[in-house]
This record gives sequence, structure tokens and C-alpha cells, in this order.
Amino acid sequence: MKKILFTLIASTAALSGASYAQSAYIGAGVTASQYEFDVPNAVSSGNRSGTNAAGKIFAGYDFDKTWAVEGGYMDFGSRDYGYSTNNGSGNISTDSSAFYVAGKATMPINQQVSVFGKLGIIENRDKMRGTGLSSGLRNDNKTNLYASVGAQYAINQKVSLIAEVEHTGKSADQGRDGMGVSLGARYNF
Repeated sequence: MKKILFTLIASTAALSGASYAQSAYIGAGVTASQYEFDVPNAVSSGNRSGTNAAGKIFAGYDFDKTWAVEGGYMDFGSRDYGYSTNNGSGNISTDSSAFYVAGKATMPINQQVSVFGKLGIIENRDKMRGTGLSSGLRNDNKTNLYASVGAQYAINQKVSLIAEVEHTGKSADQGRDGMGVSLGARYNF
């Protein structure tokens, strides 16, 4: 009985190892996120909303061809907003970044193209400084739901190009909104 059990376990391990090799990966990309400043009764003297480009690095581990876990860091950069109201004027400056960890499910379309979805948590970190009516310094850290859908194109077995839409959750009361698009590359070990 022990020999049969051992043979079954060894056969299962050999078959699962033959069908897909587990692997680690790293990657980098450029991400774009939207920002919006909302100061009541303000007349803008700068851009109240728009898009900001920034960088992203990530690493992950493929358990098989479908399931993986991934973590990363996003630097959303900084934005300034100058405004005036009937009570005076001021300036708000934000510097935003985030860390995330997520489970990832991938579905191959063909040999080179696959689509994926990620779901996890993200810690948004915002440093806010202000002058005038908004004077002071405030750090605002928020944990939010992280979700992503995207596509991956394999150039070869080691290098892939990635495009995805990410929901990172709203950051501080002023500043970055929660949706962005990123383009990047991934290297498999």
C-alpha cells in the first residue's frame, strides 16, 4: 500500500512539473493616473484636474499557467494646485505613491497572447503640503481594493509586453483619482 501511495504522489508531482514550470518574474512600466483637486468655492489658477504619468515596478511568482501572486510599487509623482476664494488664496502640493499585493489569474488566448485579471489590496500613500488657506503638512495613507485587467504579449519565453487598466482606489481627499492605465515589460526567470 505504501508503494502504491508513493507511486501515485510521485506520478502526480512529475506530471504537474512537466505541464508547467513555476517561475518568478520582475517588471517595470509607465502608468498614468487621473488627479482632481476639489476646494470648495475655489477659482482655479492652475490645472484642477488632468493626467499624470509616473513609474511602476513589480515582481511576482507563477504557480502554474493560470495562478500567480504579484506585488509592486507605483510612484504617481507630484502635482500642484493654486487657487483663490473669497477668503484668500492658497496652494496644495501632493506627492503620491502606492504598494500593492494581488492574486493574478491568467487565461491564454494563443501561444503569445494572454489576458489576465488581478485582485488584491493597495496601500496609497499621500504627502500633502499647503500654503495660504491650506497651510500645513499632512500624510494620508489609505488601504483600498486593488483590481486590474490586462493583456500580455510574449515576445519570447523570457520577455513579455503588458498593457492593463488598474483600479487603485482614491487617494487623499485632494489629489489622485483611483483609475489608471499602465504599459510595461516583464522578464521571466
